[in-house]
Formats: sequence, structure tokens, C-alpha cells
Amino acid sequence: MSTAELDEMIKALSHPVRRDILNWLKQPELFFADQQHPLSFGVCAGMIDQKTGLSQSTVSAHLATLQRAGFISSKKVGQWSFFKRNDAVIQTFLSRLHEQL
Repeated sequence: MSTAELDEMIKALSHPVRRDILNWLKQPELFFADQQHPLSFGVCAGMIDQKTGLSQSTVSAHLATLQRAGFISSKKVGQWSFFKRNDAVIQTFLSRLHEQL
């Protein structure tokens, strides 16, 4: 992980909604128990939209930022997009951050 990548990841975490999304995705069964589709797919973008109370376009931008940083991955199933945390990347980020500080 380069310094530039680390900086981008830190920027991705600079918004509280993005941190909330990562937290919710850590325990999707707790925060998205009413999702119709299996949580093994991930969490449907529409469920995240509802949880934030923000517009679909705003949430999509936040999800795209987290995905570019590598913190989440997406999977398309039919017409729906599902999102999961990428815990391996998060752990690598935390280790690298620890080295830097």
C-alpha cells in the first residue's frame, strides 16, 4: 500500500456517513435484519439508502468512495447491488496506519 493509497483511504473515512456505513456493514444482521435477500449477498444499496435517510445519489457517491478505497466490495444480483466490508483491506489499512503513527 503506497502513501498515496493510504491518504485516499484516510480521506474516504473523513465523512461520518461513510464511517457509519462501514460500522453497519460490520454487523449487517443487527442493522439490516429486515432485508428481503440473504445477507450472504451483502447489504442491498436500497437498505443503506433507507438507513441513512439520504438520497439514493448521495448514498451511491458514498458507496463509490468506500469502494474506490477498497473498504467495501459490491456484487450485482439481478437489478440489485449488494455491498460487503472488505475486512482484509481494513486490517491492512489499520496495520499501515499504525506503522505510520
